[in-house]
Amino acid sequence: MRTEATTGLSAFPLTPLRDDRVDEHAYVELVERLARSGVDSIGALGSTGSYAYLDRAERRRVAELTVRHAADVPVIVGISALRTSHVRALAHDAQAAGASAVMLAPMSYQPLTADDVVCLYTDVATELSVPMVVYDNPGTTRFDFTPALYARLAELPSVASIKIPPPPPEAEAAREHIARLRAAVPARVGLGVSGDPSAAAALLGGCDCWYSVLAGTLPGPALEIARAALAGDSGEACAASNRLAPLWDLFARHGSLRVVAAVAELLGLAPEDCLPRPLLGLRGRDRAEVETVLTALSLTK
Repeated sequence: MRTEATTGLSAFPLTPLRDDRVDEHAYVELVERLARSGVDSIGALGSTGSYAYLDRAERRRVAELTVRHAADVPVIVGISALRTSHVRALAHDAQAAGASAVMLAPMSYQPLTADDVVCLYTDVATELSVPMVVYDNPGTTRFDFTPALYARLAELPSVASIKIPPPPPEAEAAREHIARLRAAVPARVGLGVSGDPSAAAALLGGCDCWYSVLAGTLPGPALEIARAALAGDSGEACAASNRLAPLWDLFARHGSLRVVAAVAELLGLAPEDCLPRPLLGLRGRDRAEVETVLTALSLTK
């Protein structure tokens, strides 16, 4: 069933590190900033939150901090891991922390089959008391979902939403793509989009949630896009998204994680070099370009 946690704008913050440890002070400030901003939910330990680089204790602590400081904003906690037993343990920790929902991607070292993935979600679902978001992120997991696999997973009662990759950027093509996916799953299961540059088209085309990288660090401009799109105002939604074209270009060239990390560091929201090694943040000319774009878009406050 769709829930408050899986509709509207879901903001995914960084999990900033300092000296190879989670910077709890910086993280709490990010969460509290989001809670004040008006986002509909907060997504802890997504790809933007570097979940794959953190151990169980670190992830448990991040989940606890998120729920504690999110005020009344629903919290989605990522529980993805390589082994099913580890996913189950993370699901237990997320629920104990008070998460409103969990999000699961099929991580792997050996390539997974569709049956492997169905088994993973089925095994985890048996121990859930909160809704689950199916996280389709082929850019990082290298696993490709199909509409038929969506349909199999949507049979699980705990599946509330499917986070889909970016649809085609053209409005009509996006609507047709989302309609095909919508036809594959029951109406009770929501469709949410990732891929911030395509969010306006996806929301206007029938998605009911935007799982946003941008919103985790810059909720203001993301809210402008989401509120207009969900209200059906295509002109304003597309205009608000188009205004961010220089930022979307940076996402395409450097990856959204490195760009938002640079944004957070430049705005004083995260310590310098806040990504987990071996990931290196943007430096030199690339970092200067991020600063130039922030200034040009009046996003420096």
